[in-house]
Amino acid sequence: MAKDPVCGMVVNEKTALSSEIGGRQFYFCSSSCLNTFANPEKELGKLKKRMYVAVSGALILAIMRGALYLGLAFGAVAVTWAPIPNIPYLTWGLLLFFITTPIQFIGGWTFYVGAYEAVKRRTANMDLLISIGTLAAYIYSTVVLFFPGILPVNERDVYFEVSAVIIAFVLLGKYMEEAIKKRSSASVRKLLDLRPAMARAVRDGVEVEIPASEVAVDDILVVKPGEKIPTDGVVIHGTSAVDEKMITGESIPVDKQPGSEVIGATLNKQGLLKIRATKVGRETALSQIVHIVEEAQASTGNIQRLVDSVSAKFVPAVVSVSVGAFLVWYFVFGNFVTGLLSFIAVLIIACPCALGIATPAALMVGVGKGAEAGILIRGAEYLERSQKIKTVVFDKTGTLTKGEPSVTDIVTFKGFERDDVLQLAGAVETGSEHPLAQAVVREAKQRRLLLVRPEEFEAVSGMGVKAVVNNRDILFGNRKLMNKFEIYSDFIEEKMQELEAHGKTVMIVGVDKEIAGLIAVADTLKASSAAAIKALKDLDIETVMLTGDNEKTAKSVAKSVGIDKVIANVLPGEKAGVIKQLQSEGKVVAMVGDGINDAPALAQADIGIAIGSGSDIAKETGGIILIKDDVMDVARSIRLSRATMKKIRQNLFWALIYNAAGIPVAAIGLLSPMIAAAAMALSSISVIANSSLLKRLKIVDKEGVVKTESMTKDGKQIQEMNLSRI
Repeated sequence: MAKDPVCGMVVNEKTALSSEIGGRQFYFCSSSCLNTFANPEKELGKLKKRMYVAVSGALILAIMRGALYLGLAFGAVAVTWAPIPNIPYLTWGLLLFFITTPIQFIGGWTFYVGAYEAVKRRTANMDLLISIGTLAAYIYSTVVLFFPGILPVNERDVYFEVSAVIIAFVLLGKYMEEAIKKRSSASVRKLLDLRPAMARAVRDGVEVEIPASEVAVDDILVVKPGEKIPTDGVVIHGTSAVDEKMITGESIPVDKQPGSEVIGATLNKQGLLKIRATKVGRETALSQIVHIVEEAQASTGNIQRLVDSVSAKFVPAVVSVSVGAFLVWYFVFGNFVTGLLSFIAVLIIACPCALGIATPAALMVGVGKGAEAGILIRGAEYLERSQKIKTVVFDKTGTLTKGEPSVTDIVTFKGFERDDVLQLAGAVETGSEHPLAQAVVREAKQRRLLLVRPEEFEAVSGMGVKAVVNNRDILFGNRKLMNKFEIYSDFIEEKMQELEAHGKTVMIVGVDKEIAGLIAVADTLKASSAAAIKALKDLDIETVMLTGDNEKTAKSVAKSVGIDKVIANVLPGEKAGVIKQLQSEGKVVAMVGDGINDAPALAQADIGIAIGSGSDIAKETGGIILIKDDVMDVARSIRLSRATMKKIRQNLFWALIYNAAGIPVAAIGLLSPMIAAAAMALSSISVIANSSLLKRLKIVDKEGVVKTESMTKDGKQIQEMNLSRI
């Protein structure tokens, strides 16, 4: 058995429609689902047109009916069932017939096609439910209108409006649901778009531009500053810092030198590099991530939509009861008319208007409520899964942290002032594009320190920089730089190790042959991270941090926010495997991430929650998107999803209770089709009214963020210490 990736129905691979898309075989319950998956933009456009036809017609009918009742209320006795006396053949029933017929067969066409395909494959789906109800009302009304002698009812007792409103409601809900969903293969397409289209290869000693797809193993490639690396390889000449955030999710660029491995689609930030291609095509890291995303999306759990599972049992039962009622009345009691009316009444009261909108009605209100708070829920399947979430896994960089380095600590020695140390370091790094240098310059500017251009400047590869500022010799870099210029630094080692134990990158500032201070830089926590973890714990949800960073840094961050479990040193391709392992332990897992490297894990998780400020790939793969860059919305989205799913279950109850009570009464001939339609309408009203109660749900409350006295205005914590006595 396979699962339809659009509607979620379980289908038989032998009888279902199938199509190979993106090199993978998918199975569908109907041609509508197949077209929606293969070409979502085109199919959504068609659905929009059908929805406009149905909703416009339903509005016209509502206006006409309102005008009629308004006229009667004011005593307009001239209002009759022939509203235009000068056109004697244009009766009220005929007017309804002309208005509803386009709605019936233009708006509802895909329902009938889907129902036909379901019958042909001996299955039952929502299309079959909607088709039975709308066609029963329409055909019954048509017979009453054009063959008035067959049934003992008046022309005014037609149900064209019932059929039109059913189609309009269901199409509106279906359009809304499809509009907030994206085709899963779109995320794969955007992943592939990360790879540069062209590469600069060295052929016979000459640089030539070739399509990146033509790069072969062992080709020598030239990558200039600001360009993307075409494929995986190893550096053979040059030094630079490469931004690997789009693949690894880590914000700080990695220094590269001869012998260093580089990843395709990452960005060369500074120097010119020559690399030798080691992997191409499907063997590259990017292609492996694409493959993992495809695997995870294709192997989503066999959770069938609740409405479809109800429909599969409900439709055959209703049809059996209606046919049985007709046969009993005709063959046992010899009453054809009562049998026919019972047959129609059973079908009308069992009409799936309320059942069809039970999910979309709650979804519309719930999604709208979430959108107001910056939370986008992309489909009902994510609501179904959210109620069982027991574990939330967080990516670190860009999710719990800001995703960019900031100055966290300034330590001074030998009588130097903090601002002096920062000012000299900022002056040396003015103009540098390295993120660590930019963090120092940004902090100096925030303190409104004057940064002068250095008189002399020299970059020392792999160590730091040497410069002259205001006639003072400045060194700014790591331990190797201090050793190279024979500056005694043993006395700072304890403090450096203490800072590094918290996952911070420490840079040494030397002035005129002595160490003046230390500047520590790290990716700082978002202000709401700790409060978000606490909110999840209040919901009895386990929290896990999953990161490619080292274990020391990861545990430091986890301790700061109160996360239960840390899984560190995880490569991008391994994250989905960790999610699988958690799921194999019986846990329902949500993954929260923002980077391309999180896409496989987001797809593998029962619910992927993507941070809106993150990559497009993460947002495409996530089932819930947090538009605002606020981690607190994770708990809010789960709370909203649970509340919405609860409303859907209540709606299904109200939709079915009228059927359960009315079907037996209709079957024994005590319920006319007119009363059946009223009961059906009442069930729809109950569903809509119940769904509207979601508007009262308060998902943005007084939950605050953890504040400390050392927090600055932008949420960054800077510890400043003067150790001048050392």
